[in-house]
Amino acid sequence: MNPRRIARKAQWKAAEIAAASAAGASRDRRRIAEAIATSSASARPATAPHVLIASAGAGNIGDQAMVEAFVEHVDGPVVVITRAPDDFAVPPGAAGRVRFEVLPVLVYGAGRERLADLRRFGELLAGARSLSIIGADIMDGRYSPRASVRRSTLAEAAARAGLPSRILGFSWNGSPERRARAALHRAGAAGVDLLLRDPVSAVRARTDGVPRVIETADLVFLATTVDPSAADELLGAAPAGDAPEASDPPVALVNVSALVGRSLDQAAEYGRIIAALRADGYRVVLVPHVSRPSSDDVAACRQVAAAFTDDPDVRLVERLLTPAQIRGLAARTRLTVTGRMHLAIMSLHAGVPAITLATQGKVEGLMRLVGVPELCVEPGPDLAGRVLDVVGRLGDGGRARRAVQEAPARLRALAERNVAGLGAEPSTTATAEAAAGSPSAEVVRG
Repeated sequence: MNPRRIARKAQWKAAEIAAASAAGASRDRRRIAEAIATSSASARPATAPHVLIASAGAGNIGDQAMVEAFVEHVDGPVVVITRAPDDFAVPPGAAGRVRFEVLPVLVYGAGRERLADLRRFGELLAGARSLSIIGADIMDGRYSPRASVRRSTLAEAAARAGLPSRILGFSWNGSPERRARAALHRAGAAGVDLLLRDPVSAVRARTDGVPRVIETADLVFLATTVDPSAADELLGAAPAGDAPEASDPPVALVNVSALVGRSLDQAAEYGRIIAALRADGYRVVLVPHVSRPSSDDVAACRQVAAAFTDDPDVRLVERLLTPAQIRGLAARTRLTVTGRMHLAIMSLHAGVPAITLATQGKVEGLMRLVGVPELCVEPGPDLAGRVLDVVGRLGDGGRARRAVQEAPARLRALAERNVAGLGAEPSTTATAEAAAGSPSAEVVRG
C-alpha cells in the first residue's frame, strides 16, 4: 500500500478517535454553552422555532420521509439543520414554515469551520423552543463513532441549557461502539429524551445502562401525505375504492439495496424472486430507495431488471420518488420485498407485508414490534429460496398478513411519542400539496 495513503488513513483515524472522545465532547459542550450565553437572542416566545438536526438526506427517501413526518406533526416554525443546501426538499404543506440552516461540519468535520458551526448552533438554541435530532440507525457508532458521539453531545448541550431535547426514534445495536454508548448515557443523564423505535433496541439500551429510554416507533409511521401520481403512471389509474386485496393482478414492490449488494451477489437471487412472483401472477415494480455515489439502488435495480426487459409487467423506476409517492405505490401493493428499512416501514404503514433483509440489527426489532418476526430475512446463500418460503406462508388470510393489517393504528400511536409536547394537527392541505409538488424552501448558509 502507498505510504502516503497509510499516513492519511492513520491521520484520519487519529482525528476520529479524538473527535469521539469524552474530552472532545466536553470541548463541544463548553463551546455551545459559551455561544448560548453570548447570544443576542431574546427570551423564547411561543413563536420560537423548533430546531431539527436532520440525517444525511441527499438521495435517501427515508431521510426525507423522517423530516417530513416531524414537520407535519409539530406546530410553529421549524429550522432544519443540514449539511448542504440541496439535501432535502421542503415538506409538503410547510412552505413558509420551514427553513434550512446549512452547518456542513457541525456533525462531521473539524477545524475553524466547525468552531463557527458550533457557535451558530448555540445561537440557534438560544432562540429555540426545542431541539430534536433524527436518530434512525446512526446513534450506536457502527457507521461513524464520531458522528454518533457528536449527535448525543449536541442533544446533551441543549438539555444542559434548559432546552427540551430529544433524539427521535432510533435503533440500538447489540454491540454499540463504546464511545457512542458513553455519549448516549451522558445525554440521557442530562435529561435528553431517548426515543428507541423498537422493543429490541429498548432492551439493548437499558441493558447497556442508558437512562431515560422511551419506547416508540419510527417517526415515519406518523406520515399522512399520499401522492398517487407514480402509482397511476406505473400501474394505471386505480378504480374508485380499489385496494391491494382487490387488485387484479396483484402488485409487488421490490427494492434491490446497493448496501446489501456490497456483501452479496444478489442479482441472480432477485431474478429468481421476481420470476416466481411473476409465475404467481404478480406485477412487479422495481423501486430504488437510496441513490448516492457510494450506494446506488438505481444501478442495483437496473441490473436485476435487465433480465426482464421483454416482460411489460416488470417495471423499473429509475429515479427516487418522493415519500408521498412511495406511500401512493404502497397503497396499491399486495407485497413488498426490500433491502431498505424505510420502504418496509412505508409498506407496513399501509398494512402491506414487507419481507425485509436484515442489516445492522435494526430490522429484527421492527418486525418484533409489528409481531411478524418471520418477515425479517438474513442476506446470504439461497436468499431467494428463503424469501419465497415466506411469500408462500403469507397467504390471503394468514396470521402474518392479519397482524400487518391490524398494526398501523398501534404503530402510529407509539410513533406519536416522538413529538409529544411539540405537536400540531396534521395539515388538511398536505395531501393536495404533495400531489401538486413541493415548493423549494429558504436556505440559510452557515
